[in-house]
Amino acid sequence: MKPIFIKEVILHTINVSLKSPFTTSFGTIQTKEVCLVEVIDESGLSGWGETVTSDEPYYNEETTQTALYILKDFLIPKLIKKEISHPKEVHQMLSFVRRHQIAKAAIETAIWDVFSKKNHKPLCEVLGGHQKKVAVGKSIGIQNSPEELVSKVSQYVHEGFQKIKIKTAPGADIEYIRKVREAFPDINLMADANSAYSLEDIEHLKQLDQYNLLMIEQPLAHDDIIDHSALQGEMSTPICLDESIHSYEDARKAIELGSCKIINIKIGRVGGLQESIRIHDLCKHHNIPVWCGGMLETGIGRSHNLHMTTLSNFTIPGDTAPSSHYWKEDIITEDIVMENGYIQVPSGTGIGAEISRAALQERLIRSESVVSDYSVHPIPS
Repeated sequence: MKPIFIKEVILHTINVSLKSPFTTSFGTIQTKEVCLVEVIDESGLSGWGETVTSDEPYYNEETTQTALYILKDFLIPKLIKKEISHPKEVHQMLSFVRRHQIAKAAIETAIWDVFSKKNHKPLCEVLGGHQKKVAVGKSIGIQNSPEELVSKVSQYVHEGFQKIKIKTAPGADIEYIRKVREAFPDINLMADANSAYSLEDIEHLKQLDQYNLLMIEQPLAHDDIIDHSALQGEMSTPICLDESIHSYEDARKAIELGSCKIINIKIGRVGGLQESIRIHDLCKHHNIPVWCGGMLETGIGRSHNLHMTTLSNFTIPGDTAPSSHYWKEDIITEDIVMENGYIQVPSGTGIGAEISRAALQERLIRSESVVSDYSVHPIPS
């Protein structure tokens, strides 16, 4: 494999708008700022990543603005003007910064992209994946009523999505799920609580066991693995951990404690593709299935997700619905298209997606170029 030499990194901050509001237990999102990270090697090839942050520190401690700060002042200076023989080195190179996983993933994934392009291979091949297409699930935000939720589920089931994830919270849970299960007794159905409950709700949560759910995702605290172990011991419904898993070590401890039966791997949450691979391999060894959660990515982040889910232990459909389902207009030149519940993994080099410079310019807030370890230069629009 040919190494890469990072000549320049450009940080493009854009504003994107959802087609409709997306509501979770954290709140409602209509628009968000995203930083697209463009890594340019000495031959002029560009690789792309993105910060899958929100504007507020509600999912984790990061926001787009904190990610920009960490990228400019700490992460990029460690990588600029450096030769990298393989992207798997980058995670360790950035380990001197504690946490800030989304910022790390944004630059690390861009390096995987440009490295794959330099070596004329699709990213999935460099990652060790083999699947040519991946099954697709759909995540549905909290609705105003069970009837509205059933209507949404009906729409997405008829479109062919192979798993339906329902965002839940106290007051929008048992009755909502009951109505959906009555209408659709056989679909792959799961609930995502985004840490909205505590062990005091254990009897309430045990009511979910009667609805044959694929899983309930992160019902308890965002940083917990102990209480989830106690809850899993009381429930037949598999618990899936999301926010609690930031690293290989978190996954190892959760598995040893019996805190979950499934793990959701989000590239941004765990700090990049290399750590995602390590967690995937650990889970496979312990017969813990994994799947890829969504972070309302643009087509750049969504393409990285698709390539990652070609690894063999991604046996549950991920939240990899085409980003056009969420955004009024994507940032890539060609839409990601689902057919019969599957998306074909792009076969071009790298992530197989190209940025639309026109769409980028239309949504651009600012671009900043980093060409050395001590200088950041705004680029005139």
